[in-house]
Amino acid sequence: MTVRFDLLRRARGGGRRGRLTTPHGAVETPAFMPVGTRASVKGMPPFLLREAGAQIVLSNTFHLGLRPGSEQIRELGGLHRFMAWEGPILTDSGGFQVFSLASLRHVTEEGIAFRSPVDGADLFLSPERAVGIQRDLGVDVAMALDELVPGTADGTQVDAAAARTTRWARRCAEAIGPEGPALFGIVQGGMFEELRARSAEELSELDLSGYAAGGFSVGESKEQFRRLARFTAPLLPEEKTRYLMGVGTPLDLVEASGWGYDLFDCVLPTRNARNGSLFTSKGAVSIKNAEHREDPRPLDEACPCWGCRNVSRAYLHHLYRANDPTGLVLNTLHNLTYYLSLMDRIRLALEGPGLDELRAELTTLYPDRQGTGTARTTA
Repeated sequence: MTVRFDLLRRARGGGRRGRLTTPHGAVETPAFMPVGTRASVKGMPPFLLREAGAQIVLSNTFHLGLRPGSEQIRELGGLHRFMAWEGPILTDSGGFQVFSLASLRHVTEEGIAFRSPVDGADLFLSPERAVGIQRDLGVDVAMALDELVPGTADGTQVDAAAARTTRWARRCAEAIGPEGPALFGIVQGGMFEELRARSAEELSELDLSGYAAGGFSVGESKEQFRRLARFTAPLLPEEKTRYLMGVGTPLDLVEASGWGYDLFDCVLPTRNARNGSLFTSKGAVSIKNAEHREDPRPLDEACPCWGCRNVSRAYLHHLYRANDPTGLVLNTLHNLTYYLSLMDRIRLALEGPGLDELRAELTTLYPDRQGTGTARTTA
């Protein structure tokens, strides 16, 4: 399976406009991928994802491999048919999810042994198995298996993990086959610039279809994240898609687009929606707060989503307090619409001089810079 990336425009400071063409459609970049971990963006059937503006979604090898199993999805026609999504799909390799199992995993050169969080069974994820699952799923883009280490790991540990990630990427490339998905490699190297530079150089020699900057949201500070993510972007091949994994906040998306990344994913808009925390053109709104109980205004007059066009803050507050799943749907639709509309604005800004103004706006609306703003566990 082939994908093609076309670099349409270079912007000042490293940002760029591009187009990723896949067998299931084209993606205008920079683009945000809603996270559908288990073949579903929670609360969002595919027609609502399209209404929100989604071009491509992300799902997860680890979770789908466990349940219902990649073989079953293959027999049912592949992941696109299974989840009734006709657009492009990218799947994470499962390395981050296995990393999160901590004491339940054991890493060797052959792969990762771990205990299933579903039924406690002893399982093994090798590079070949990781791409085999993604090939069964029939996705457009598969991620190579990588080894993550904590953000506080020392240089020796990080060095060994980055080198192993390169060796695993080579095995993934050999195993995926010409009819399989396009393969993206993942640059590691922790908080060490020299190790990230080496990882990027070695992976680039494999001439994969795209490259990701990984190893974030593992305990590093916000400033470490910004420094290393910005440092890594120009190390990735200019003619290939650049993917910053697990990012992030609205300001993260603006800044990282300016650094030269093309793809992003994060559970923040969907997870926050379930917690009643909503992104708006005027800043964050906590719809569970009592101040909204009798408020007849729409959540955000600037938002085109169905909820903002038709119902009040009072109604959204009522749904949240009543624990009604309709509220989850409307909140998620709104937050994803906000994120995907922001990506429209970023792409437009990259066509001209407007990215600095957009960055200043988001800095004012969402000034909190604590934490990494990244999340890749579950949508």
